[in-house]
Amino acid sequence: MLRRRDRKRSAYEWVVVIVAAVVIAVLLRAFVVQTFYIPSGSMEPTLRKNDRVVVNKLSYHLHSVHRGDIVVFTTPPGVNKSFKDLVKRVVGLPGETVQGRDGKVLVNGTVLPEKYLPAGTLTSDFGPYTVPPKSVWVMGDNRGNSEDSRVFKAIPEHTIVGRVFIRIWPISRLGLL
Repeated sequence: MLRRRDRKRSAYEWVVVIVAAVVIAVLLRAFVVQTFYIPSGSMEPTLRKNDRVVVNKLSYHLHSVHRGDIVVFTTPPGVNKSFKDLVKRVVGLPGETVQGRDGKVLVNGTVLPEKYLPAGTLTSDFGPYTVPPKSVWVMGDNRGNSEDSRVFKAIPEHTIVGRVFIRIWPISRLGLL
């Protein structure tokens, strides 16, 4: 009799542990972190096609978006809907004037230092464009192969899913971003 009760109790404990683990995993994915797959080369060389990254979904509830952040956001209307979400780098912040001229990006008339880009990377001419309030200007690091704000203009901050903070796959490229 005691043995049967112990088995029932043990089975009950396992069910509780498994249910709790699933609930915690679902809550973490919904509110804290989420993994994403990189489907294209628009962020090369920083992120390559087939890389997997982890996105911090809490970041922008705690502080504002920063220039240079790599963000995942919902694909804007009027853009190829092959992908539900896109990943790009924040280049312009609300109220700033962004322009591409002579192969460089200018923010408020000053050349933006982009140390994350390989030497010799050129940007197509665009703008000038003033980023609206509560919006950001985003661009892919692979400037010659990126559908970004040069195509769909600034994105509303509320469409940002979160900030990419670590590459987890492939293991050989594991690292903070």
